[in-house]
Amino acid sequence: MGAACNGCGVCCALEPCPAGALLSRRLHGACTALRWNETAQCYRCGLLSAPDDVLARWPRPLRRWIHRQAGRWISSGQGCDADWTPQDIPPAGP
Repeated sequence: MGAACNGCGVCCALEPCPAGALLSRRLHGACTALRWNETAQCYRCGLLSAPDDVLARWPRPLRRWIHRQAGRWISSGQGCDADWTPQDIPPAGP
């Protein structure tokens, strides 16, 4: 928490940010804008990394505007705010 984003995707897989909630039309569960970046080997917000894919149904001028605003909306570069603790996985039973 507080460190630079490492692209784990946990935060966006658990619940979308406000921009992702509008896009995904849900408050819980994985954000539909979450994208795997094969080159960087990490997750990225599609509003920033693939706006034409994520916003394909939106008019082009609106896509460009959303893309320019998305970094602020998701607090890009501000540090990780995921404070979830992974649960221990119980050992496999006999």
